[in-house]
Amino acid sequence: MARASADKTTTSKASKKTSKAPKKQGRIAQLRAVFTMTRQADPAVVWWMLLGFFVTLGVFFGVGVLVGHPIYVSVLGSTVAFMVALVIMARRAERAAYARFAGQPGASAMGLQNLRRGWSVEQEPVAVDPRTQDVVFRAVGRPGVVLVAEGAPGRANRLADNERKRIARVLGANVPVTILLCGEGEDQIPLRKLSGKIMRLKPTLTKTEVGEVAKRLRALGGVRPPIPKGVDPTRVRPDRRATKGR
Repeated sequence: MARASADKTTTSKASKKTSKAPKKQGRIAQLRAVFTMTRQADPAVVWWMLLGFFVTLGVFFGVGVLVGHPIYVSVLGSTVAFMVALVIMARRAERAAYARFAGQPGASAMGLQNLRRGWSVEQEPVAVDPRTQDVVFRAVGRPGVVLVAEGAPGRANRLADNERKRIARVLGANVPVTILLCGEGEDQIPLRKLSGKIMRLKPTLTKTEVGEVAKRLRALGGVRPPIPKGVDPTRVRPDRRATKGR
């Protein structure tokens, strides 16, 4: 009996802990959080949302006057006006996020995350210069392989070109490889325009070929640590003492 009561007590405590678990954030709470963060980075978002709301509502009111039902059409239009305000907030929030991360190492990965379905994107860089922190990210889609490089244009181009040559040895010349430079300088693509630029590339591969190319590239592995100069990797001998635990 004592053991049964103890089990019941443990079960009741577990149920209380489960009931106290944090609930998922509701849709309204999410919108409020996004609006708060966006307003902190972009105070003008409030005026743009109000402008979009009242302009849309004014259009519906004008249509209602023409058809003889201004109140009825305006009520219907208020829902559309609210959606327009939300779209404006989402666009401004995206722009604020891009402005916040632009210029930081690895920022181009954020732009690749916004690619639509049909793209295989590597979460980690496929090439890194440990001295300058230049990086190259890779995405595979119907336009072929896209290498996005960050850093000074000259260095980043060389790093991406070395990666292109490594890929060409595996895929051959039939798969196009495009190199893009992400940044705010001349001949570079701003972070906020990166995904749009990639999506406008001309498709050349089928969906089946995209999957096959992505699979073969994943077999190459990730970033490999650089080998010190003067060291021949084919002549390196293991430390026998270390392997014996001495």
